[in-house]
Amino acid sequence: MSIHPHAGKSVRPEDRINIGHLVSDYFLQTPDVTVTSQQVSFGTSGHRGTAAKVSFNEHHIIAICQAIAEYRASQNINGPLFLGKDTHALSEPAFASAISVFIANGVNVVIQNDALSGGGFTPTPVISRLIISHNKGDDALCDKQLITDGLIADGSIADGLIITPSHNPPTDGGIKYNPPHGGPAEGKITKQIEQRANALIKAGLVGVKQTPFTQAIKSPLLSQQDFIEHYVSQLEQVIDMQAIAKAGVTIGVDPLGGSGIAYWPVIAKKYGIKLEIVNPVVDASFAFMRLDKDGKIRMDCSSPYAMAGLIAMKDDFDISVGNDPDFDRHGIVTKSGGLMNPNHYLAVAINYLFTHRNWPDSCKIGKTLVSSSLIDRVAKKINRPLSEVPVGFKWFVDGLCDSSYAFGGEESAGAAFLARDGSTWTTDKDGFIMALLAAEILAVTGKDPHQHYLELVSELGQPYYGRVEAVASFEQKKVLTALSSTDVSTDILAGEKITQILSHASGNNAAIGGIKVVTDNGWFAARPSGTEEIYKIYAESFVDEQHLQTIINEAQTIVSTAFKAAGL
Repeated sequence: MSIHPHAGKSVRPEDRINIGHLVSDYFLQTPDVTVTSQQVSFGTSGHRGTAAKVSFNEHHIIAICQAIAEYRASQNINGPLFLGKDTHALSEPAFASAISVFIANGVNVVIQNDALSGGGFTPTPVISRLIISHNKGDDALCDKQLITDGLIADGSIADGLIITPSHNPPTDGGIKYNPPHGGPAEGKITKQIEQRANALIKAGLVGVKQTPFTQAIKSPLLSQQDFIEHYVSQLEQVIDMQAIAKAGVTIGVDPLGGSGIAYWPVIAKKYGIKLEIVNPVVDASFAFMRLDKDGKIRMDCSSPYAMAGLIAMKDDFDISVGNDPDFDRHGIVTKSGGLMNPNHYLAVAINYLFTHRNWPDSCKIGKTLVSSSLIDRVAKKINRPLSEVPVGFKWFVDGLCDSSYAFGGEESAGAAFLARDGSTWTTDKDGFIMALLAAEILAVTGKDPHQHYLELVSELGQPYYGRVEAVASFEQKKVLTALSSTDVSTDILAGEKITQILSHASGNNAAIGGIKVVTDNGWFAARPSGTEEIYKIYAESFVDEQHLQTIINEAQTIVSTAFKAAGL
C-alpha cells in the first residue's frame, strides 16, 4: 500500500465526520439481514460497523443485547453486567440502547458513576478486571471451575459488555461481550449471539424487550460505581509502581482521545509518578489526530503516522505512551528509538517479566502465530515454555485464568500478563499495564525498552517483519481457510528448506484458518480477514529485507496457485 500524501499530518476540515448525520443514521437506518454486510457478525473483537453503511445501527445493538440477555439466562449468569463505552460518536447512543434492553430483561447493569452525564468512559481492561474481581474476590485467582459452578463471591456471576470499535475510524461503532471469565467471548458463544440477533432483526425485532431510556436510568436495576478507583487502587498488584516513582521516570501520555483519559491523573496522584497528559482532548470526531498511512483518521497507537504528534515529543519525556480508544492496545515511544514496533516491545516485555517476576517455571509464554519469532528465540534463551495460538486474544483467556500462561500477546500491540504474585490480573488486553511496564523496565534496569531490544537482537538476530494484503472473494477466502500441507507443493521457501507447514496452531491444535510455512530463518502465514474481502500475508526473515520480500513473493505464489487449483 502506498503512503497517503497527508499521512502523519493534522486532520483537514474535509477529513472530519458529520457526527449529527452519523447518529441520525444510527437511529433511522434499518438493516436488511439478507444482505451479508448488514448482518450482525462477530469477528475477533466483537461486532463492528458504521451507521451510514447500515452495519452498526440501533437494530443491531438492541438485537445483540437481547441475544446476550437470553444467553445469560440460559447459562444462569445472574449477577451484574458491567457495561462500558469508549469515546466514539456511536458509542453513546449504543450505550443507551444497551441499557434500555438489559433493564427490560431484568439484568442488573453497573456503569461508571458519571456515564450518564456525557463522560464515564470505561476501558476494556477495566471491564475485565471488574468481572474477575467480582467473580472470585479482589485478591483471588480467576477460577474457571468456581465460576462455572456458581460458587463465587455473593453467589452471583458477573459478565461485561464494552461499546467500542477499538482503533477504528470515527465513523465506526463496535460492541463486544466478555463472559464470566472476563476475556473476549469464545466463538461458540459469539456464534450463538450472532445467530439469535440476526433472527431477531429478520423478525422485525419481535421478541426484543426494551424499556424507554428515561425510565431505564431510573430503575433500581441500574447502579453506578467508581470504576476508576477500583482499577487504579490495584495497579501495584501487577506493576512495580514504587520503582517508577522512586526512579523519577517522566512519562508523557497521549490517550488519543480514548476511554482511559480520566484514569491517568488518578494513577499519577495515587502513586506519585511524574506523568503529563500531552493531549487532554476528548472529541468524537477525533479531529486532533494525525492521519494514518492511508489518509484516514484511525486511532492506531502502533502506527508511526497516527502517533506522529507524540513521536515528535519523544525527547521531552523518559518514556512516552499512547493507547487506542478502548485502551486494550499500547504504543511505546522511547528517546533512544522513537515508536517501537509492537513485536519488538513484546519480546522485550517477555524477556524482562520472566526475569523479574517470581512466576512458576511452568508458566507459558503465549503468542499468536503471526507474532515475531524473536519471541520464540527469547523463550528459548530464558528457558520458558512457548505456546503459539491462532489470531485472537480469546485463545489466551483460559491460560490467563488458571495462571498457566504468564503472558499473552499479539503482534497488533495487545497483551496482558499475570499479577506480580502469579494471580490473574486481566483476561483481556490491557494497554495501561503494557504502557506502565515500559516505565518500570527503565526504572529498574536503567535502560529503556528500545535499548533492551538492541541487546536482544545483537544476541538473537535481527528480525525483518512485513505484512501485505490483497483483495479476495468470499470463495477465495474459503479456499484459503481450508489450506493444508498438501496444498504446498514445494519443500523450499526463499532458498531454505521448509521445516513446518501448519494448518493448526502448535500451542493448542486449534485451526489457524489458513496456513503457516516455517524455515530456520523465516516464515509466512496466510489467512483471510474475518471482516473484510481481503486476505493477509504475514512474513518474517532473520536474514535481510531482500530475503523477507522473497518470502512474501513466494507466499503470494503459493496462495495464487491454490486459488487456481480451485478454479478461482
